[in-house]
Amino acid sequence: MTKPFLLGIDQGTSGSRALVIDREGAVRGYAYQPLARLYPSPDRVEQDPAAVAGGVGAVIAAALDDAGIRAGEVAACGIASQRNTDFAWDGRSGMPIGNAITWQDLRTLPLLAELGDWPPIHEARYRLGYAPGPYMSALHLAWRMRHDPAIRAAAAKGHLRLGLSAAWLLVALGRPAAHRMDTSLVQAMGLYDFRAGDYWAEWLDQLDIPREALPAAVPTINEFGDFHLDGATVPVLAMIGDQQGALFGHNCRTPGAAECTQGTATFVKVFMGHEAPPQDIIDVFFAWDTGSGQTYCLEAPTTVIGAAIRWMREELHLFDEYHELDGLAAGVADAGEVVFVPAFTGLNAPYNDPQARGTLLGLTLGSRRGHIVRSFLEALGYQIRAILETIERDTGHRVEELLVGGGVTASDIACQIQADLTGIPVMRPTFAETTAYAAALLAGRGAGFWTSDDQLPPPPGTRFIFEPCRTAAQRDEGFERWQEAVRFVRSWGRAEAERQAGGISTI
Repeated sequence: MTKPFLLGIDQGTSGSRALVIDREGAVRGYAYQPLARLYPSPDRVEQDPAAVAGGVGAVIAAALDDAGIRAGEVAACGIASQRNTDFAWDGRSGMPIGNAITWQDLRTLPLLAELGDWPPIHEARYRLGYAPGPYMSALHLAWRMRHDPAIRAAAAKGHLRLGLSAAWLLVALGRPAAHRMDTSLVQAMGLYDFRAGDYWAEWLDQLDIPREALPAAVPTINEFGDFHLDGATVPVLAMIGDQQGALFGHNCRTPGAAECTQGTATFVKVFMGHEAPPQDIIDVFFAWDTGSGQTYCLEAPTTVIGAAIRWMREELHLFDEYHELDGLAAGVADAGEVVFVPAFTGLNAPYNDPQARGTLLGLTLGSRRGHIVRSFLEALGYQIRAILETIERDTGHRVEELLVGGGVTASDIACQIQADLTGIPVMRPTFAETTAYAAALLAGRGAGFWTSDDQLPPPPGTRFIFEPCRTAAQRDEGFERWQEAVRFVRSWGRAEAERQAGGISTI
């Protein structure tokens, strides 16, 4: 009898998850384990490769136990991996070389500034799909090549292997069939010219990264290798980036289908189908290739939600516990003319202005805590609207509904505000583990449980739907006030930058 179960892994920055599903797509077992980050200095954030692998091994065992099954009953496994947290190991021994550098690490800022003088840097967004930043694995790896003797020695001998956690897990917990990752993960490293379908040779040379150390790019469904679990061999037949996994798991597989994850940061993702749009504002990524050709998605980061909420709590003392946010926002009829632009680290898409700075406008003696909290939630809604309008203008794809997930979306008032300000229904699924679920579904495709994406079961649970209640005129009036505030903070940011550089500017 064919083995009846599938295993999905979601290896993330803050923890690892494992999910067991059956042929009908029903969840049979689940486990989660948090993952510690290491802070060797204020600007450095790392992870212990052994702890990453050990955590995944532990959640697999716990999920199998929760399902009441043995590893030998699992037909296949899929892995969704955090992006831009890069691992290095020796290809002969399989031993890690140093810690993994996470996407939150800022040690590469001087290197990024230096690269600004490299003439082809203006081609980077078009070739790579997104602009270089300190979070990028490409710059982490360049830093390692400059500063880590063990990395340089392994590269000189041809033994160096580089990749994201999905590739490392196969080395640590089993046997890779070859050094390869799926296209979404290879592109996420920031070295791959995704339009040309190959690594960008000039970029590799500039960063001094050996091509032979890098993984081959293959479709999402592939024979990646095996996990060795409790005496059983489980084939790993799928890999995908975590953000793409969330999109796939939410069943956003038709052009224009969109999902917005609202956690530490907020990412709006829109599936584009088989064409990669020429885009210089919104990031363009490989989505997945399940056998019918490569697909693409657009991805736009917005407010650093987690940091902004923490600032409101710890610095402004607007509330003591995070759950109070909902009650404060619901306790006022509107934002009371307060406009909050939370550009603490600049404005992300679609403005892409790192010089912008945050501000609160319209405060009066009648402004209450609830007005400020509600204005923050409105700021998130307005940014989502700005992104969706940019995508519609540039690609012709109109998003008709938005699936949401993540910490902020537990708030009914936050979801209702987003529906009101975007003018489209906002849908919040009751099932939250869509990324691990996607990894399991993709493994099932590889194992032949389903022969096309159309046959895949829908995500478990139901969806709460928030319908927009404001008129188009009300939405547009509020959005224009937001845009005026954005223009102000961008102008202020430019003036401050010129002042600090010794120039003279007036707003």
